[in-house]
Order: sequence, then structure tokens, then C-alpha cells
Amino acid sequence: MIGVPRGVQVGARGIGPAQNMICYSAINAVGCPTRPPEWLHTDQQASQTMFQTVELGQEVSKQEYKKRERALRKQLLDLQRELRLDGKFPVLVDFAGVSGAGKGTSTNLLNKWMDTRWISTHGYTQPAGFELERPEFWRFWRDLPPRGQIAINLSGRYSRPLLDYVFERISQDTFLQNLERINHFEKALADDGALVLKFWMHISQEVQKTRLETLENDPLHKWQISPDDWRNLKIYDRFIDAAEQIITHTNTGHAPWAVVEGGDFYYRSLRVGDLFREALELHLKKAALQKKYLDELNTEIEELGDLSKAPSNGAAKTILDGLDGTLELSKSSYRAKLERRQATLARLHQQAVKNRLSTILVFEGSDAAGKGGSIRQMTHALDARTYKVQPIAAPNDEENAHHYLWRFWRHLPRAGRMTIFDRSWYGRVLVERIEGFATVDEWRRAYAEINEFEDQLVEHGIVLLKFWLHIDSEEQLRRFKAREETPHKRWKLTEEDWRNHKKSPDYRIAAHEMIQQTSRQDAPWVLVESNDKLYGRIKILDTVCGALETALTRQANNA
Repeated sequence: MIGVPRGVQVGARGIGPAQNMICYSAINAVGCPTRPPEWLHTDQQASQTMFQTVELGQEVSKQEYKKRERALRKQLLDLQRELRLDGKFPVLVDFAGVSGAGKGTSTNLLNKWMDTRWISTHGYTQPAGFELERPEFWRFWRDLPPRGQIAINLSGRYSRPLLDYVFERISQDTFLQNLERINHFEKALADDGALVLKFWMHISQEVQKTRLETLENDPLHKWQISPDDWRNLKIYDRFIDAAEQIITHTNTGHAPWAVVEGGDFYYRSLRVGDLFREALELHLKKAALQKKYLDELNTEIEELGDLSKAPSNGAAKTILDGLDGTLELSKSSYRAKLERRQATLARLHQQAVKNRLSTILVFEGSDAAGKGGSIRQMTHALDARTYKVQPIAAPNDEENAHHYLWRFWRHLPRAGRMTIFDRSWYGRVLVERIEGFATVDEWRRAYAEINEFEDQLVEHGIVLLKFWLHIDSEEQLRRFKAREETPHKRWKLTEEDWRNHKKSPDYRIAAHEMIQQTSRQDAPWVLVESNDKLYGRIKILDTVCGALETALTRQANNA
């Protein structure tokens, strides 16, 4: 952030007074102002800023450090082993703060003290190349550790908003919006069980200046100093103001900040290690208790007939009931329309490729509603090098070891490409809800998580279309029997299809609530009447062509 490059340590113990640590766990809850009111500055002796309260000059001797380090290392290794064997959650550790305050050194120590085979370390720079082709949080989701492992991030999700705000590339409102997005990200991970731990490493401006001067006068390390370091030192107060706002707005119970003074190497190293040990030990105990009580709760639910898994009364009226199942096209009309729509789609998609406009299409709906056929009629018009059809089945072991959205973030298209999801993240609130693979809390909070996910897609400029292909129960049964009697289609029909057919009322209610909760102006659901497959396919092609044309026109007008 300021001055000394990440990881530089001057001397064995650093320079300047050591600092204490304080966790501001209540700051966000009480709604502290981003800047202190004027009366706080009337008595400079009595007033203290957030960071001045940790400048207490604490130090640890080398002898005490060596003694405590051995015990700390053993404790961390034991906890890491427990995490690997019994832990059902990932650990996400972030280091942020003043350059030269020990972020890199602390990262190296955690890797040294524990088994690095189960630790991934990510040092982020400004996004470039293929990273810029996707939403900003794509790389943070991509790098999430699986359950039982640890990830350490340097210059992570807080770095870009901080620098943009300090150098006035964004307004304060935009800065706060960026922080709110980070809060959503961290809450989604914490709700899924992750331990999110954040360290803000701090040194005073005087210590910063001394370290820069020391490096500049050292022939072996002078190359590490740049004009930017001195420029940033001059606006130290602006960085501190931004840092206070970051901590104030993102210090939450599920993702707290620990502010650690970085002046004394021995003190800060032990403090970071102790805080990490305490947090991991507590989280392991919490996870064990939660599992115990959840198992007991699930047993009681089963004895009550598993009522919580039933969405509601299957006879309730839904938005799907209002669709006109009699809409149809003749084969001759369909062929004529299909040829024209495919030609239009080919032209628009090639323009989108040229303009680097990405597209995501989501196909959900009843079994045998025609998702596969609709996708084939669309891709027939496209260059296979520019699109990918992503079929979504039950998650594999690697996917199960991550947050459920992780696998979908991984498959986001590059600029100008199209990704077609044959089933999607909405499985969380459909099949996982109905079949009991997700708890009530998990699928209920998924609506907000999905809306946040899709917000980021749309804000990045991606054309997002979501199709629900609907057929009534009688038509579904007819198609099942036709598949059963057709040798080359029989493989499509499974016992699961018949079981799901019996649960059609439950799935209909779940779909209604899903559409109600996640259909918004910038990411609406398109309901497709698919009792007649030909009609449904043309409606889908019309919708995709219209959306691409609108997006390309808007792009041209904004150029």
C-alpha cells in the first residue's frame, strides 16, 4: 500500500516502536462514522484515531520468541492436521495494510510453521489479460481453497478499491459499494462454514519514512525503492483514512479484522500466529458442535416425516399455471422461422465475438421439456470455437469440497464467448431443495447469493438470459412413455425421472418461488411454453437474438 515493497524486512527486528493489536469486532455493529466528528479533534492529547490506539510500543525479545515459536508451531501443525482430517470447512486468511509492516514476512512464517502442501498462497496484482475478461471476483472465487485446506491472500480483494479511492479514480459512494460487495462475498463463504480471518498490518508514518531511508541508503536493497513509494508516503493520511473506512465497513462477526502493528518482527510474528491459532481452534470446535446438533436435528426431522423439505401445498396456484400450453407452430412455419432465426443469430454472435461481448444462457425446466433440443438448434448456427455447452450434473468430490457457486464461477466465458448452462446454479433451490441435499437455511439464503452472483455478471457487461422450459404433467408423462418405447431414446429415461414426475407439484412450487425471488429487470426469467417443442425453440431463438441486438446497439451508442 505505502512505501516498502511487500515482504521486505529491515534488520532482524524491524525499525521503530512495536505496536499492539486490537480486533474491532463491534465497530461495524455500532455504525461508527467514516470520519470522526469535529469535536474529537478539539483536544489532540485526548483524541486517538483507530490506528493510533495500536501504537503502544510492545516488543518481544529474541529469546522469548524462540521459546514461544516452538510451542506455537506444534500447536499450528496439530490444528492443521485436525483441519485436514476432520475439518469440513476451508480457511481464508488475508493480509492487508501498510507496505513494510510485515504482510509478506507473516505469510512466509505461516507457510514455514505449517505443512505447505495444504496451503495455497496468492499474491494478486492488477488484473490483466484473461482476468479482465471476466467479472472482478472471478479470480477470488477461482482461488478458493477446498474444505480442509488454507489459502493466504496478499493484495487481495481490498487492494483495488483502496488504491482507486486513494487516487480518486472512484467516488466515495462507489468505494463503499465495492466494500459492500466484499461483505456479500465474505458472508457467502462464512455462511457455508468457511473461516475468514483478516489481518491489517500497521506501522506509523515515521517508521515508514525511516524504513524507506534505510533501504535507499543500502546499495543491495536500493533497487526496491521507487518514486511511487515516496509519493505514497506523502499521502499517508489518505491511505489511513481509506483504511479506517475499510475496517469500519467490513469488520463483521463472520469476517473480523485484526489490526496488528508491524514495527517489531518478533512481536508481530507471534501475535499473528497466536490469533490464527485461536481462531482455527475455536472454529474447529464450533464446526464439531454444529455437526453434532445438526445430525440430531435431522434425525428429529425424519421422525416428523421430513416436513421441512416440502416446499408448500402442491395444489397452490403458481405463475406456471398461467402459461398457455396450447401455443404451437406447424412444421412448415417452424422450418421457415428456424432458418431465418439461425441466420440472424449467427450474424449477431459473430458481431458479439468481434466486440468482445460475452453471453451466458441458462436452461432450466421440467424433465423432458426440450432443453437439449433447444440448445442444439441454437448451437447449430454458431462457430463451435466460440461457445461451450456446460452440462451440470450432481457435483463431484472436488466440487463438493467448495462453495456450491465455485464450479459456476470457474466456467464463466472469456470476452466475446458464449457459455450455455444445461441446468445451473438454480439446482440449489430446485433439486437440492426438494431432495434434501441442501438444508432449509442453505437453499433459503441461496436466493440472495444467486442475485449477487448475477449482479456481478450483468455489471461486467455479460448478456445473461435465463430460460424456464415448462410442460404440463400430462405432456411430461406422454414424453416419458415415448422415450420408453423408442430404442435410441430409452437411455434418456431413468428411475430418477419417474420419481421426480411424482414430485411435480413440489417442483412446480419451488420453481414459482425461484422465479419470484430471482427474476429482476437486469436478469429476468423467460418462461417458455414448451408443450409444443417447435414453438418453444423459436421463442428461445427470438429472445436470444433480441437480447444480443439490444446489447450490441447499446455498446455502439456508448462507444
